[in-house]
Amino acid sequence: MLSRFRVVEVGPPIEVFAVNEQYLKDTFDQKVNLSVGAYRTDEGKPWVLPVVRKTEKQLADDEALNHEYLPVLGLQACSSAATRMLLGAESRALLEGLAFGVQTLSGTGALRVGAEFLHRQLKYTTFYYSSPTWENHHLVFTNAGFAEPRQYRYWNSETRSLDLDGFLEDLRAAPKDSVIILHACAHNPTGCDPTSEQWTQIADVIEEKQLFPFFDSAYQGFASGDLEKDAWAVRYFADRGFEFVCAQSFAKNFGLYNERVGNLTVVVNNAVHLQPMKSQLTLIVRGMYSNPPNHGGRIVATVLNNPQLFEEWKESVRTMAKRILDMRKGLKERLEKLGTPGTWDHIVTQIGMFSYTGLSPQQVKHLTEKYHIYLLKSGRINMCGLTTKNIDYVAKAIHETVLDVPGDSINKI
Repeated sequence: MLSRFRVVEVGPPIEVFAVNEQYLKDTFDQKVNLSVGAYRTDEGKPWVLPVVRKTEKQLADDEALNHEYLPVLGLQACSSAATRMLLGAESRALLEGLAFGVQTLSGTGALRVGAEFLHRQLKYTTFYYSSPTWENHHLVFTNAGFAEPRQYRYWNSETRSLDLDGFLEDLRAAPKDSVIILHACAHNPTGCDPTSEQWTQIADVIEEKQLFPFFDSAYQGFASGDLEKDAWAVRYFADRGFEFVCAQSFAKNFGLYNERVGNLTVVVNNAVHLQPMKSQLTLIVRGMYSNPPNHGGRIVATVLNNPQLFEEWKESVRTMAKRILDMRKGLKERLEKLGTPGTWDHIVTQIGMFSYTGLSPQQVKHLTEKYHIYLLKSGRINMCGLTTKNIDYVAKAIHETVLDVPGDSINKI
């Protein structure tokens, strides 16, 4: 009997996980992993935040807690605190009852729930994502029913900076009601964010062309060490009266990668719409995963709602952000000291976990094959993969690779 499954073809590998698997199989002593987007200490180890450890112990000792199902839209103490962290306690949208949150399966779940809601309820079919962007944006939105994926220009490989003119030109050409995915801070993969003045111009075009902003906030606090600074763009749109949604993740800034803690913040201009929207979001979640997990959400809720724990968490966030900034400075200084061709200022002007180095795919391949340094073929590196023990090795390897490997070098991606 022929199998019905004979029509199933092998899907393409997910690059970041494939590269990580290569790294894990490598037995070379000096191998370096600059691929997976997760924080590492200077010893190259995962870090459980001290405040998270403390909170987990408190929760484990609380006999009043149990393992009953959460509500479909999640733990309200978590979603309300996450929404307040994003918008600010004095946000007009919050004070006037124009915003709410939905606990989701990390940022990816928030993107999916938000995308399905916009497609099903508002019948939106076109979405724009930056060129380049996190590769999952395209998959999540198309799986949610969006039929017309489009890109807007973002990265200028010649100047290694934001292509604002191209960005705005593509927004002006977008059809009305197109959903525009915007990185709230620490753009993935480039690490290049608009300035406040540039955000103002972006908002002007979105308002003029009647486009719909969908923020993705995966790094609040983790980018600069300052929660307020990293939320500036989202709060600016809220203050201007935009209706929008924002996917939040607590994977990076809480180190809760496998707990899948996220939030979908929704901002409207009339509170009369809240109850119908919540009812439809409830049906979407019910048919997708029924309700979110408790443990990670309870950790986030406990920390964000306790002033002492909140301050301890902010100190941890600053620690992570500072280490990344130190590695940026250290790599740039070493490349310049070696006399590596090209300019490397972009390493320190970019922000957040990732740096778009400008290394070509050929150079990336050379780094992996000769030096056992693993990174994405776009040249994106996770700055957390650098440590005081391997940064000299990595800098020397990049220097020699730039000299030895011809082709479309550091000036292009």
